[in-house]
Amino acid sequence: MIKKYDRMGAVRYALDYALKYNPNYFQFNEIGGDCTNYISQCLLAGGGVMNYDYTNGWYYTNSSNRSPSWTSVEFLQRFLLSRNRVGPLAEKCKIEEVEIGDLIQLRQNPNRFNHTVIVTKIENGEIYVCAHSNDAKNKRLNDYFFKELLPLHIVGVEI
Repeated sequence: MIKKYDRMGAVRYALDYALKYNPNYFQFNEIGGDCTNYISQCLLAGGGVMNYDYTNGWYYTNSSNRSPSWTSVEFLQRFLLSRNRVGPLAEKCKIEEVEIGDLIQLRQNPNRFNHTVIVTKIENGEIYVCAHSNDAKNKRLNDYFFKELLPLHIVGVEI
């Protein structure tokens, strides 16, 4: 069963914690970056249900007890696009189809996607995002350097 994703809840969280860190979560900037940890928190605020499957889940208990998908760009992408499991669910879409609360992954190096941002505003066709790891609040997507974008439309939350 799929329940509705609370886009405004995710965006409110994103805006509240874009330039500061929620003390309930470890900050991963010194060990690889905090972008996907922050995005996972936003997804959870949007109604995400954690999935505690050890191998293929999406969860955070503490800094040493979390799924790879909670803090890794590639593993989060794999989790969000998979089916028949509990948690937030996404589909690839075109950049002009993104809505607030959706995610965009950026490939900034030659080999892989390495950064995830959340869409927090769309105004006059311009997309604005929030992110951690080079913290940003309502930053224009076009101000980022990237070689490729992967827009991910959050369809809902499987429960």
